[in-house]
Amino acid sequence: MPDSSARVLALSTRADLHSPLARGSLILCILAAKPNTMQHLTPKEAYEFLHQNPTAIFIDCRSEMEFLFVGHPTGAIMIPWNDGPDWEVNPHFVGHVKKAASVDRPLVLICRSGNRSLDAGAALEKAGFTQVYNVLHGFEGELNDQHQRNSITGWRRDGLPWEQC
Repeated sequence: MPDSSARVLALSTRADLHSPLARGSLILCILAAKPNTMQHLTPKEAYEFLHQNPTAIFIDCRSEMEFLFVGHPTGAIMIPWNDGPDWEVNPHFVGHVKKAASVDRPLVLICRSGNRSLDAGAALEKAGFTQVYNVLHGFEGELNDQHQRNSITGWRRDGLPWEQC
């Protein structure tokens, strides 16, 4: 998409990228410009996709503490992409996903804001997974002007089912 790349450049040079909507537009343009096979779904689209595809595996790739104490989408399994205390990338992530799902099953990945799940999804595609879906905006969404989450976008903000320990 040549005009997507031009739009990324135009958006990235704008002064109003402090606006959550402008940042969201930039992220979507970057995703459209990247030549990969990973699909990107809004939280509501992901929820519908999961209901329409009962063989799909829903993976929350946030840390154990986030999963347990911030909450997580109902039905998601936790396989951290990285975790404390050192926050290094989990060298066993792909192996754990392979144990949870075969290479040809759809995988829907969610994290806090949709960034870690991009990296995790890229690693899964590199390992041969062919149906990888990233949940845009993640569980908590982007930061608003007061640097708070859960007020603009995200799984919880959209009122989708979630639980907390």
